[in-house]
Amino acid sequence: MANPKRIERLTMVEAINLGLREEMKRDPNVIVLGEDVGVDGGVFRVTKGLLSEFGPERVVDTPLAESGIVGASIGLAICGKRPVCEIQFSGFMYQAYHQLQSHAARMRSRTWGAQTVPMVLRSPYGAGIRALEHHSESTEMIYAHIPGLVVVIPSGPRKARSLIKASIRSNDPVIFLEPSSIYRAFREDISVDEEDLYPIGHAEIVRAGSQFTIITYGAMLSLVKKTIEKGMAQKGWDPEVIDLLTISPMDTETIIQSVKKTGRVVIAHEAHRTGGVAAEISARIQEFAFLSLQAPIERVTGWDTPVPYFSRENAYVPDAFLIERAIENVLHF
Repeated sequence: MANPKRIERLTMVEAINLGLREEMKRDPNVIVLGEDVGVDGGVFRVTKGLLSEFGPERVVDTPLAESGIVGASIGLAICGKRPVCEIQFSGFMYQAYHQLQSHAARMRSRTWGAQTVPMVLRSPYGAGIRALEHHSESTEMIYAHIPGLVVVIPSGPRKARSLIKASIRSNDPVIFLEPSSIYRAFREDISVDEEDLYPIGHAEIVRAGSQFTIITYGAMLSLVKKTIEKGMAQKGWDPEVIDLLTISPMDTETIIQSVKKTGRVVIAHEAHRTGGVAAEISARIQEFAFLSLQAPIERVTGWDTPVPYFSRENAYVPDAFLIERAIENVLHF
């Protein structure tokens, strides 16, 4: 009789930790580096226990120098390692922007494919944890705009574990943004005996439906699911829900196929509205599925302001009311 699969209920923090540990066991070239990732296990304890298991040569506490962390990771990647560097909060990634834009993203084209940069930059991002300035920003489109960078955002523990493993194995530099508000918000069943690699560049249809399409990612997926469950029970909604998972390269085909089926679209994310992911998705729908639209596209986003301090933080992040109103707008246009 076959041994039963081991299932563990993990938070996102635990799932990412599991994925890192599995990849470090599988490949001795995987190195973790960043501020406080070793002795303290990271600011959110994502790398907890890795130092004692793999030693200081593979789990490296660095100085507080984001440009140096990313620059060192680029050099390590070019020399055959697979570094996973942590920037404590996405608002501090700006200090390393030059390294990412000028070197990590361009090395493959600069060397005509002779050199690649198989590195992962992990960072918590987003609002909802009552943090300080530069600790709650949604910066995904800054990096999605740079050719050569891959931008991945998991929406829960299971996808976080499978996507961090896929990101580490990628030969491209990956920006892996972790929604801090759901680090420990809920648990999911994970089969720890299975690889469960989710392909980068593919969205997931979380729920198939025919009435309208709602597109989201990251922490917003949980809110969207709660909102539509209420609408399905009370109003008979039949939505199709798409979790992007990879912001760049974006899975345009899945989006367009869904829009052609439903004809109505709502896009939800907490990042700023202008030039955001929703704007890019809207443009692609206009290009490839305009004649299928039966209502204007609705965007539910954060405001074009800095993320406010915690007393007004909830007013910045989109809520269930705004999502429900957008859905009603497309249904009753």
